[in-house]
Amino acid sequence: MTTPRRRDAAATRQLLLDAARRRFAADGYTATSVRDIATEAGVNVALISRYFESKEGLFRACLRGTVDELKQTTFEGGPRDLAARMAGGHDKAPHQLLLLLRSSGDETAERIRLEILQSIAARLATAAGRSPESPEISLNAQFVLATALGVVILRSAGLEPLAAADQEQIADRFEKVISALL
Repeated sequence: MTTPRRRDAAATRQLLLDAARRRFAADGYTATSVRDIATEAGVNVALISRYFESKEGLFRACLRGTVDELKQTTFEGGPRDLAARMAGGHDKAPHQLLLLLRSSGDETAERIRLEILQSIAARLATAAGRSPESPEISLNAQFVLATALGVVILRSAGLEPLAAADQEQIADRFEKVISALL
């Protein structure tokens, strides 16, 4: 007699979240199907409804996780330290940023997305020793963030030579941008 396989709800939920974050970041909300996510996670598609209620619920959970991780990212040190972090100090950063930019059509997700992007820009300004309360500094910090997002998007699209540049090459350029603007 075969023993039924034990379910690990937490592990299954995490598999779904990880697969969904990759799919939403790569393909966007609209182009990603729950079947694609379940297949990548190696689980039954019905488990998405069980753990997240819907595709929208899964997207919100992904966005919440991304926001929590980005909030924990530290932006301390001078321009070189900031540049190194922005150049991809951790492998998840590009997926996190792409997920933040993907649209779900949900007002709550949009509000969260804007709040976290504003928070990151403010933290960049503060880390560079500037006041994010200044409209000029806030604008400059958002330009630095926009540059970082552009680099992530173009690298993920495979634009050469940017896609092939190593972390040191990217950090060198980010340092120049940060020093010039902040």
